[in-house]
Amino acid sequence: MQQFDLIVIGSGPGGYRAAVLANLRGLSVAIIEQADWGGCCLNRGCVPKKDWHHTAQLVAASKNFARRGISGTLSAELDGAWQHQKKVVETVRDSYTDYMKRLGISAFNGTAHFVDAHTVAVGEARLNAKHIIIATGSSPLVPDAYPLTPGRVLTTDDLFNHTPPAGKRVALVGSGVIGTEFAFILSQLGREVLWIANSKPLANSAYSQPALKILYEALARQDIRVRTGCRAQCVEVLPDGVRLTLGDGSVETVDWVLLGTGRRPHTDNLAADAAGVALDAKGFVKVNAYLQTSVPHIYAIGDVANPRMTANQALADAAVAVANILSPDSRKQDVGAVPELVYSAVELGRIGMNEDDAEDAELEPAVGFAAFETNPRALGQDDTDGFVRLIADMDSGALLGAEVVGAEAGEMIHAIAQQFGHDDALARFAGMFYNHPARTEEIQNATETLAAKWGLAQQVFGA
Repeated sequence: MQQFDLIVIGSGPGGYRAAVLANLRGLSVAIIEQADWGGCCLNRGCVPKKDWHHTAQLVAASKNFARRGISGTLSAELDGAWQHQKKVVETVRDSYTDYMKRLGISAFNGTAHFVDAHTVAVGEARLNAKHIIIATGSSPLVPDAYPLTPGRVLTTDDLFNHTPPAGKRVALVGSGVIGTEFAFILSQLGREVLWIANSKPLANSAYSQPALKILYEALARQDIRVRTGCRAQCVEVLPDGVRLTLGDGSVETVDWVLLGTGRRPHTDNLAADAAGVALDAKGFVKVNAYLQTSVPHIYAIGDVANPRMTANQALADAAVAVANILSPDSRKQDVGAVPELVYSAVELGRIGMNEDDAEDAELEPAVGFAAFETNPRALGQDDTDGFVRLIADMDSGALLGAEVVGAEAGEMIHAIAQQFGHDDALARFAGMFYNHPARTEEIQNATETLAAKWGLAQQVFGA
């Protein structure tokens, strides 16, 4: 029996970060991974997908090269993009595992399951620890109508695990974040996309209608459109393709199908009940505000415990769990303080509340807005879509939430996140010094607009 201060089950972004943070604070740590080190995000999710997104952006931007005095356009092929992301993933994975080795974190390959509340089995090995973190992530949710078939009906995990199937025409299923991102990516990487979904892209998200309008317009400019209300009634795998009979009575034949239909928490074979760890009706591990499970010394983080299912949330959860292991009940999870991003035909980022959330909390929201349409940096990039929106409490001037739409939104939202949660966040935005020309200047402009429009000059400018 090997003894540790902490066992981490799963090496995705949350598990890896938890192991590193705990080790740096002096705990002896074991980490267990049943598949590829780095988990879904590194190997089959956000890292390779963002690699493809960058390629897709280059192709899309090339359509406007002529007005910059650049001749010609670009085209991309999915096979080449797949090889590129594979090299990126391997480089990052090697860096991950090398760092863990240098820190002295004990790494175990294999499927883990609980023996009891302090003991985890990995193959023949038995590991015992004072604390355990469950970070087993999620796996693709596959609708009943779709028979998973190599090369024909794939999940996004399958797409990154194996070289892309032959054939140009792809049916993409789902209008959430995964579907919305892949609709843009695949269309720019040499595939003809038949996008089918029950609802409009991101219709169930917290993004504002102005944000969604810009997204829809950006997709339309790339000739990307979704057929809504088209649940598949019958899916037939043929020797040379897939035939889909849709709810509107139409029949479509494609070369292969990609499912972007969400994910489910992964607790298969974990034997959580052996440790007394409770799951909810959807299979998520139940946790409290400190990310403790029903067994106080066992924590759960990331996709397996959080329906938001983002790497950003898993990373944040890791810091919360480790803080509470070191100092019990010292830090609560704050879901609203973690940025959410979408990388599609336009980037969308948000944090905190939207107007509906504020009103539900019986607050009166004030909104500050600044568009990129006259921003010198955006004009110089030929990319003026989007805006910065800040939402504040009318009475106190406290920042409640924010939204950034447009190029570099994924980076800009972090400038806002750094101040989010401070009572004087808006005053900090107004008092900061900015590079010029820069898109981030619109954070300051949105702040000043908000202060002037809603009579918050005292709270923002101190006068």
